[in-house]
Amino acid sequence: MKSAHKAKILVVDDEENIRKSLKMILEYEGYQFLEAADGDEALQLVDETIGLDLVLLDIKMPGRDGLDVLAEIKKRPYSPEVVMISGQGTIQSAVEATKLGAFEFLEKPLHRDRVLLSIRNALNQNKLQRECLDLRRKAEKRYELVGNHPLMKKLWTEILKTAPTNATVLIQGESGTGKELIARAIHNHSLRAREKFVQVNCAAIPEELIESELFGHEKGAFTGATERKIGKFEQADRGTIFLDEVADMSLKTQSKVLRVLEEGEVQKVGSAKISKVDVRVIAATNKDLRKEINGGKFREDLYFRLNVVPIFSPPLREKKEDIPLLIEYFCHNLAEENNFRMKKFSPVALEAMMKYPWKGNVRELKNVVERLLIMTDIDVIDKKHLPEAIRGEAEVRLAEPGKVKSLKEFREMAEKEFILAKLEKNSWNISQTAREIDTPRSNLYKKLAQYGIKITVGVGEAVAPVSPAEKTGEESPNSTGQDGR
Repeated sequence: MKSAHKAKILVVDDEENIRKSLKMILEYEGYQFLEAADGDEALQLVDETIGLDLVLLDIKMPGRDGLDVLAEIKKRPYSPEVVMISGQGTIQSAVEATKLGAFEFLEKPLHRDRVLLSIRNALNQNKLQRECLDLRRKAEKRYELVGNHPLMKKLWTEILKTAPTNATVLIQGESGTGKELIARAIHNHSLRAREKFVQVNCAAIPEELIESELFGHEKGAFTGATERKIGKFEQADRGTIFLDEVADMSLKTQSKVLRVLEEGEVQKVGSAKISKVDVRVIAATNKDLRKEINGGKFREDLYFRLNVVPIFSPPLREKKEDIPLLIEYFCHNLAEENNFRMKKFSPVALEAMMKYPWKGNVRELKNVVERLLIMTDIDVIDKKHLPEAIRGEAEVRLAEPGKVKSLKEFREMAEKEFILAKLEKNSWNISQTAREIDTPRSNLYKKLAQYGIKITVGVGEAVAPVSPAEKTGEESPNSTGQDGR
C-alpha cells in the first residue's frame, strides 16, 4: 500500500548498496527519499530540510558514528523520528540508542516488510507528536504576553533572567494586568517547562478547604473526606505551583506554605507522614502585602520567603501605546476561536480606547473587544459603536427646559441622566457607582427601580440582591465592590 502523503525520509549509511536498496523501496511506496553517506552530511540535511519526518540511521560509520549523530538530531527542536540500523547490533547498543531517543532498532540484513512496518509506526508517532505540539502551541497562545512598550520590554527582561533559576517569585499588580501570564511565561522559559504548571486561586477556595487543596488529605481526615486526596503541592512536584491571590490565605495556611518553602516538606491533613516535594513557587497578589503585614493579616517571614524576586505587573494606563496591538491580538484570537469574521477598529475608535482609563486593565479591554465583535455587524468598528463611557460622552445630559412641565419633572430627568452617566463610567458596577456619587447602595437601588433602569448591559450581568444592612441604609461589611456588574 503506497503512502497517502509524501513523507520525507533521510537514509544515512556509508554503504552505497544499502542506500540504493532503500531508495527503491521507499520511492516505490511514495516516500520522498534523501540520502547521506556520513554523519556530518546527515546533520547538514537535517538542518536544511523543511518538514523532515524520519531518519534511518546506521550506527557504524567512519568518522562520527550513528549514536553521536542521533544525540545531535534529538537536540534540534521538532526533531524527526530516528530508526537505528546496525549490521553488528548488540543489546548494549540498542539500549543506548533507545535512551538517546531512537524510535526503533533494526538489524541488517534489512527485510522489506520489516522496514516498511517500522517506517509506518515511526511516521504515526511523529504525526502524533507534532499534533501534540500544535495543540500545546495553541494552548500557550492563550497565555501570551503582548506589548512593545518599554515597560513590557523591562518585564520580559526580568522574566528571562528569573526563569532559568529556582528562585521564588512574587508578582504584584492590579487585577486584570496579567499576573497569571507572567507566571506561565516564567514556567515556560524555565528548566521545569516540561513538568506541570499547577495554578491555585487562594481567594476562590473556602478557608476550611484550602489546606486540603494545597496539601491533600487522608481518607476520613474530616467529615466528607471519603477518599485520599493528593494536594496541589504534590501534583506540582518537579514543576511549578502558582499561588494566585496569596494574600487571601489564612495565617494557619501561610505557616504551612512557609514550611514547604523552607524545608520542601508537605503534610496531608489527617496524616502524620511528611513527604518531600521539589516545587518552584510563584505567588501573586493585587494587595499591598506591607499593609497586610502591619494589619496582622500576613506573615512577615512568609513575605520575605516569597519576595526573593519581586516582579511588578504594570497597569494598562501606564502602557496605553500597546492598546492597538492588544486589540488586534484579541480580534485575531477571538475570531479564530469562535469562527467570527475578522474585524478592525477605526483610527478614531482606537484613539478613544487609548484615552479610556481601563480600571479593569487588560481583562476589561479583552471583554469589551469580545462584546463588540459579537454585537457589531460591520467589518470596521467605529467610535459610535463603543460603549458610551469609552466614547467619552458619559456626562449628564440635562433635559431641555422648554419641554419640561414642572421643576420636579426636570429634577427627576436630570437625576436619571446623572445616574446613567455614572453607571456607564463605572462599567455598571453598583458598589463603585454608589461610592462615587456618595450614596448608600440601597438608595441607588431604589433610584434604579424608580427610573426603570435595568442593570443588564451584557450577557450574564444582573443586579445583586440588597443585603439586610443595605435595607437599613448601611454599607454591607462584606461588600467587595464587584457585585451589580
